[in-house]
Parts: sequence; structure tokens; C-alpha cells
Amino acid sequence: MNWENIAGQENLKKLLRESIAENRVSHAQLFLGKEGYGTFPMVLAYAKEIFSQENEHAASKVEHLNHLDLHFSFPVFTDNKNSLSKNKFEDFREMIMDSPYASYDDWTAFLESENKQLFISADEIDDQNQKFSLKSFEGGTKILIVWRADKMNIAAANKFLKFLEEPPAKTLILLTAETANDILPTILSRTQIVEVPRIGDEDLENYLKKSFQLSEDKIREVVHEAQGDLNEALKILNSGHKSDEFEKLFIQWVRDAFMVKKKPQFLKSIIFWAREIAGWNREKQKNFLNYCSEIFRLALLQNYQSDKLVYKKIDAEGFNWTGFSKFISGANIESILEEINTADLHLTRNGNPKIVWTDLGIKLSRYIHKNS
Repeated sequence: MNWENIAGQENLKKLLRESIAENRVSHAQLFLGKEGYGTFPMVLAYAKEIFSQENEHAASKVEHLNHLDLHFSFPVFTDNKNSLSKNKFEDFREMIMDSPYASYDDWTAFLESENKQLFISADEIDDQNQKFSLKSFEGGTKILIVWRADKMNIAAANKFLKFLEEPPAKTLILLTAETANDILPTILSRTQIVEVPRIGDEDLENYLKKSFQLSEDKIREVVHEAQGDLNEALKILNSGHKSDEFEKLFIQWVRDAFMVKKKPQFLKSIIFWAREIAGWNREKQKNFLNYCSEIFRLALLQNYQSDKLVYKKIDAEGFNWTGFSKFISGANIESILEEINTADLHLTRNGNPKIVWTDLGIKLSRYIHKNS
């Protein structure tokens, strides 16, 4: 990964390159930010620059994840009583080579393991300890990149802490995670935190203009929807059919919710609606939740006459966007978004999707008629 291929993040790139030039590279660093902000591409470019200082021929090896002194740990599921990253490395490499901004949910979908728990195990840390006890193949620095370090289980985290406290000579440890919430405080205290912010809208816009032939309106819509997340922007562009499906199901949900007040039999329709969505994989369900949140926020802006900020409207199947927007106000928007966020949390924690979606579907019928 070259620095110039990373979308935006110019200030962070400059700081990282200066730390290498001035020999101020901390032995353990934690890069915090969504994958779509560029955490892994940033770490990979950083590792490439460090290796290139020692050997000018190292660059291409790092780009293809083939450098013998560059090691990776990442979440996997237990397979034949084994939970080592190296057993899934070719899969991980294939995903990253295709999409370096790929997320944890993308990795789960790539492995077709939506119903399995992915984690970094204590055995994985032992395996890395063994690798780093050996001499460097090329006589210089050895680097360990831990992708989604927040997925370490407790046993792994405790063993990793010892590795952090007494790392072998010429060892650099680079970790990535979305947040620090699920990382042991003792690990946090021994790493230098590098915050990776969302990609600036202008930088994301420029990246899309260079990479795709799109209209100004389409780019504006994608940039607003992606919220500084390049991975999300690429998904939006590659899922036109999914957007149509989401739109159709959102319309069905809203119409049923309106009707329940007068005709309770529409609850049955909401239950069937929930069952259909519950049959999707978790990533798609979470994407639909994000879509619903976005539409409710845009409806609120429409209701409060902030038309210039409404970059997308629903006009399919005779849906009355203006009429619908009048029902979304300060009186109910907070409750609606809170319920959507709660549903997202339950799905993340492997809650029963049928129950989650049925509960969410019915609750909208309560909030939709709540007036200012």
C-alpha cells in the first residue's frame, strides 16, 4: 500500500513519515478508527516505509503481504480444534488485496462464518511468540500487525500483555481496532495511541471522482451517506439492487406501522416483515438498520425545511415523501433512532434476529404517531 493510494488523511501520513525519518517509532502502536477510514492501509504503508528504510527491495513484498518478517494476527473461528490466523492467511490476504478497507463484518462474510464467533486466541499469541523468538529472515526489523486487536479473548490479551512488556529486539507491534472499549487498560497503557479520523468529505469526493465515472449528484449522495467511510462508500456504489430492496422494505414497514393504529391485524404483516429480514446475514441486517437511520434523519430535515441537506428521498411505489416527513419530528426522532441503535447492539451481541426485528417493527407503530 502506497501513501498516495490512501484516501485523504494527509496530516496523519505526514506525522507517521516524520516519525520514521526522525527515528521516533514507538515499539507498540494502536491505530484506532473504523476500517473504512483507512486504519489497515495506513498501518501497511507505515510498515512498508519502515522496511524500505532497511531494504529498498522490501516494498513489493509488503504490498503483496509476502514479506517474511511481516506477520499478521486476525480473528478466526475454531476449526478442527485450531484457532490460528496462519490457517486462514490466504483467505485474509485475498480479501485485503481485493479491498484493503474491508471491515470485520466483511471478513466474517468472506469466511461464510456469520454464525460462528471470530476471535484472537491464546494459542495464536503463543504461535506469534514462537515466530518472534527466531531471528529476522532479512536481518532487520520484524513487524507484527494485529488486525482488530479488540477481538482478543481474555486469555489471549493476558498473554499478549507479556509480549508487549518484553518484546524481542527489533520488534515493532502495530495493532488496529475500531475503538479502545474492548481492549485491556494494561495493553492500552503500553501502546502509543494513533487516532485515525474519518476521511474528510472533500478527500472522499476526490477519491471517488478519480476512481469512478459518476455524476456530481451521485458523488454528493454517496459522500453524505458514507460519513467519511470509504468502505461504506464502495458498498453503496456496488449495491444498487440492495438499495432498491432496502427502500421497498422500508416503505412496507412505514405503511404497516401507520395502519396498525386503526387495524391491529397489520401486526401480522410486521411479523412477516421481521422474519424476512431476520433471514439475512448479520452484515446485511446491520446495513439495513443504517439505511433506516439515514432515511429517518433525512425525513426530519425535510420536515424542518432544510431541503438543501436532503440528498436522497424515497419516491418509489407511490410513497409520499413529504407527507411521511411531517410525522418525523423532534417528538419522536430520538426514540426511533435509539430503538434502531438498540437493535444494532443486540444483533452485534448475537441476539435472536426474529425477536430483534419484530420488536423494532412494532415499536415504530407507537412512535410514528407521536406529535410535537
